Amino acid sequence: MKISYLADVPELASQLIPGLLDHWRALVPEDTAEARRQRFQAHMNRDVLPIAWLAHEGDQALGTASLRASDLPGREDLSPWLGGVYVAPPFRGRGIASALCGAVEERAAALGYDRLYLFTLDQQRLYERLGWRPFARAEWRGHTADVMCKMLRLGSRLA
Repeated sequence: MKISYLADVPELASQLIPGLLDHWRALVPEDTAEARRQRFQAHMNRDVLPIAWLAHEGDQALGTASLRASDLPGREDLSPWLGGVYVAPPFRGRGIASALCGAVEERAAALGYDRLYLFTLDQQRLYERLGWRPFARAEWRGHTADVMCKMLRLGSRLA
């Protein structure tokens, strides 16, 4: 498995769109394939937020994650955010989400950020295993979410 900037493998992103739409359909029913394509396009950066990464094996996309300035409406005071973590169902349980989170964390630290935030509805245990700590509760689309925070080691480098 390899983790690349989305900007380096943009042709692979479209493979994830059907799964992303299906995964979030209950919470974001208005989302469309075109809207997802536009979001991926906006994340094709390496040094300016938003930045996205893709996990892949050859020409098979496995998952994605992003570094964003803001990710939770109403909490624009917190920045930056780990967001959009998604691994396609056939590839789950292989450490891909953890590896994607690590890539985002390393780049955030290399850009000079000393902490990173995320929000989750149901993956608190995964993030706690990765060193994230509860920060606050929030509402997102009528659901209670946990905002989590992680202190970063400055000076990390993305290989």
